[in-house]
Amino acid sequence: MNDKRIETKNALIETGKFGPVYRQFAGKPKEAIIFLRENKNGECIAALHRNDIGDIDIVWGEISDPVKHKGFGLAHIIDKHELEINRLGFNIEDFIPIVVQFGNFNLKKSDDQKKVFESETFRFIIALENSSNGTTKKWLLTAFDIIKRPK
Repeated sequence: MNDKRIETKNALIETGKFGPVYRQFAGKPKEAIIFLRENKNGECIAALHRNDIGDIDIVWGEISDPVKHKGFGLAHIIDKHELEINRLGFNIEDFIPIVVQFGNFNLKKSDDQKKVFESETFRFIIALENSSNGTTKKWLLTAFDIIKRPK
């Protein structure tokens, strides 16, 4: 990851792989999700946390195929699953933190590049990217309804 900083009139803005980097939402997933949804760009560092894997970033991501609902990050989750989540009686900014926090880790479906967590109805995948400096970036890659998926 080649993070860099851009100087603006008002402040120094850090940029990363997914655009502007926002650190003010650490430990505040609901606020991070609302912010990214409004801005449609960037990443909120350490917005989510699980004791078993540590801090997890939320990235805006992209929708690469709007017809087939392909993509990654929050943009993809909203595009593909927001209606389902609303039918369950949740807003997406409330649902994601709950499922990520309380989903069960699935060792069989996880590997060195991803960690898979499941609830009874949804699966969330956390991407793991190793950087050249030896750190691992963890970010919310995708989510999907496992009831509708063939087993």
